[in-house]
Amino acid sequence: MINPLIIPILGISCGLLAILGGVFIKPWLALQQRKMELEAQMVAEKAAQYAAQTERLEQRVRVLERIVTDKGVDLADEIESLRDDNPLN
Repeated sequence: MINPLIIPILGISCGLLAILGGVFIKPWLALQQRKMELEAQMVAEKAAQYAAQTERLEQRVRVLERIVTDKGVDLADEIESLRDDNPLN
């Protein structure tokens, strides 16, 4: 036979669990979600920086390829003209 005191104890326990869940667990979950959003934003910014750096490197490689493949152009003159046109600093 079930003890009659168990029913009120279970009812009060369920109520306390619901209150504690709302007070502690819900804000903790919101905090975790915000942390993930900030981390995703930082990762996106890093990816944009890497993409920009890759683009700059690809442009430099294109210039070097053009210098190497241009026949009949004096290499030193071409490098000097590129330095004048595209300062790296």
